[in-house]
Amino acid sequence: MVDHGLAALGDAYVNFLYSLYLSRRNGRPLGSKVSGSTLAKALKRAGLRGFLPSRTDRHKQADAAEALIAYAWIMGVTSTEEAISTLEGEETLEEAFAALLKMIQERVQRIL
Repeated sequence: MVDHGLAALGDAYVNFLYSLYLSRRNGRPLGSKVSGSTLAKALKRAGLRGFLPSRTDRHKQADAAEALIAYAWIMGVTSTEEAISTLEGEETLEEAFAALLKMIQERVQRIL
């Protein structure tokens, strides 16, 4: 269902993105993690939950979101700078990652 290596890379990359976002916003280096619950909610808000089996738990939903974000970065669908700019344009963390996931989905669909 989800490539675990890609999800693990995505976990680190998502936390890196969030830490860069926080560092820019606060004007000093900060490190933080994004909760699985936030990513699962963002996946649903972005309209991507339906691509997973119905009994997929929140942890695996978060893994799917992380894997998709990492895949998009690796494949050049989005850059780190663009991802951070997308996060900066939203009110809440959930909305920010939903916007990033939606942007990725739209771009991947155009490629396919």
